[in-house]
Amino acid sequence: MTSPPAPIETLPLFAELDRLLLELLRSLPPEDWQRPTLARLWTVKDVAAHLLDGNLRTLSMLRDGYFGETPDDFSYAGMVAYLNRLNAEWVRAMRRLSPAVLMEWLAQSGVEYTAYLHTLDPWAPAAWSVAWAGEMESPNWFHIARDYTEKWHHQQQIREAVGQTAPLMTPALFRPFIDTLLRGLPHAYRAVEAPVGTRVRVHIETEAGGTWELLKTANAWLLAPPMAEAPTAEIALSPEVAWRLFTKGLSAAEAAPLVRLAGEERMAQAALGLVAVMG
Repeated sequence: MTSPPAPIETLPLFAELDRLLLELLRSLPPEDWQRPTLARLWTVKDVAAHLLDGNLRTLSMLRDGYFGETPDDFSYAGMVAYLNRLNAEWVRAMRRLSPAVLMEWLAQSGVEYTAYLHTLDPWAPAAWSVAWAGEMESPNWFHIARDYTEKWHHQQQIREAVGQTAPLMTPALFRPFIDTLLRGLPHAYRAVEAPVGTRVRVHIETEAGGTWELLKTANAWLLAPPMAEAPTAEIALSPEVAWRLFTKGLSAAEAAPLVRLAGEERMAQAALGLVAVMG
């Protein structure tokens, strides 16, 4: 019987992410704040404002119990529409603020945000499930890890825009990020038909990455420990391609020429459809 994967420990990393973010932002000349990013129509300054929103929204909703407004539709599509509207409204309003004010508020709210996360019981039900992993209810440790991926990939969007990507690509910071995203693989494969015992391997290259395997059981696809023998299908990709692909910075079609497939390609290609963000 396959045991569930171990929890991902991300809470100790939030302070370091915040430190690196503020160090970066404080070093930027004025023109860099207006550079475009992978976040569609958002500039560096817009993404920084979105990160501030994440801190303040968590403190208001979850710490203080003040939601202001709630979605009318709690379906996946309804939640995506609700979040997209909130994000757009906030970013538009924050264009009135200076980078100096944004940095000050990021510094203050980041400390309070991380302190709040430390108060949560890791195994208690989270206020919001990790919907992109197909979960209706998630433990707090997974909610916290999901928040880590949000902070990681938005900071990396800023870093890519200004040409300073290396600090987040270390094993200590990247591995928990990609491990969390790949917890969505069973949900991404839910409609893929395959014989029981089929194994699909996802290999993220370099020492910052690792190897993950999906196993088809009688009832579902599950993450399982990698086996020594060759899997039914395998996909290998670099960390740089992986983080963009799974956070919608690259489409599956754009990523396809940048990955290596082996075995039954149809099985491997399904991994390109993993989207580990809401939106």
